Amino acid sequence: MAVQTVASTSNPAVDLGPAAALSCRECGHRVPLGPVFACEECFGPLEIAYDFSAYDTEELRRRIEAGPANIWRYAPLLPVPADVADKPNLNPGWTKLVKADNLARELGVTGGLFVKDDSGNPTHSFKDRVVAQALEAGRAFGFTTLSCSSTGNLAGAVGAAAARAGFRSCVFIPHDLEQGKVVMAAVYGGELVGIEGNYDDVNRFCSELIGDPAGEGWGFVNVNLRPYYAEGSKTLAYEICEQLGWRLPDQIVVPIASGSQLTKIDKGLQELIKLGLVEDRPYVIFGAQAEGCSPVSTAFKAGHDVVRPQKPNTIAKSLAIGNPADGPYVLDIARRTGGAVEDVTDAEVVDAIKLLARTEGIFAETAGGVTVGVTRKLLKDGLLDPAKTTVVLNTGDGLKTLDAVAGTGLSATIRPTLDSFREAGLA
Repeated sequence: MAVQTVASTSNPAVDLGPAAALSCRECGHRVPLGPVFACEECFGPLEIAYDFSAYDTEELRRRIEAGPANIWRYAPLLPVPADVADKPNLNPGWTKLVKADNLARELGVTGGLFVKDDSGNPTHSFKDRVVAQALEAGRAFGFTTLSCSSTGNLAGAVGAAAARAGFRSCVFIPHDLEQGKVVMAAVYGGELVGIEGNYDDVNRFCSELIGDPAGEGWGFVNVNLRPYYAEGSKTLAYEICEQLGWRLPDQIVVPIASGSQLTKIDKGLQELIKLGLVEDRPYVIFGAQAEGCSPVSTAFKAGHDVVRPQKPNTIAKSLAIGNPADGPYVLDIARRTGGAVEDVTDAEVVDAIKLLARTEGIFAETAGGVTVGVTRKLLKDGLLDPAKTTVVLNTGDGLKTLDAVAGTGLSATIRPTLDSFREAGLA
């Protein structure tokens, strides 16, 4: 396979593995690999196009299975150099796929229910996957500062990855994020800047900064490095299928913020099919949103192809993106696979967090409450088949969103005597 190289200020020839070019998702126009994210022809979003033609299926399967227990086992399918595992990074991924039998009984699922629990990543969210990809692109293009706009989890992931790799970090967040996420982002020592406004305001600011001399030499993981960053979500699809014994799940429920995670999971499943690593058969993808920020769900239910922005108002702040960049592509995938996009109230989110914790011992952040709550709603409405294998994503740790369940506490307060214990009805 020919090696694709790109210009870099620090190294004139950087290997990005099977990545061949950047391709526009709208018009198909291709450009060389570089730190760009919008098509010069139609301003559509760019994504990585690959050359997998040299791979033999069984050899590739053996190579993956012999790889490290992190996302770099899939390096042959990612825009990273072959020696990526030897570089200083956080090595995220290969998180647990929990067979959730207790939750399945509670919900009436008979075909097998699994929770892909990404709270086990280094900074306790799936964002470590996408940042790892962006970091490698940042190295390739000679950046020394890593930045992002974030609803919380990404800020922590960027700060940690930059610290490990020796990069400077400067990240931007809405000023009113959950305190737990603020602390987890700040502790890594980079600059953390609060912007007065919501995530969409933060994102607009970063788009302006990237075009200003003040932002020169900065790698914004979800702006000029976005095509590479987004590919990290594919590894969720790869891991789920490998952990299921190299087979596709029948149904998968994915939370929606920008929508990129859902679209890249679909891309990953399609790649596994084309490479012959899994059997080609139908699968259904469902999207999950909080009612207080549900532009994609609203568009899906109305039968629209265009997603109209909303002003977020929900406790699920990690999903509170009112103008999701990948919203239209989410609609396409949900409809193509026979799925749906649904939403739940904040009260239902909290109840679902407690349900998952009570049944499986998994303490999810609010985004996980959204996926479990939507799964329950889809089952009730007959949209999700209880007799089929279903995977639900939990993308972060509940310790980051303690405010959501702040009313949870002591069962009782007793004197240190057996009589007091019995009087409390605990015997």
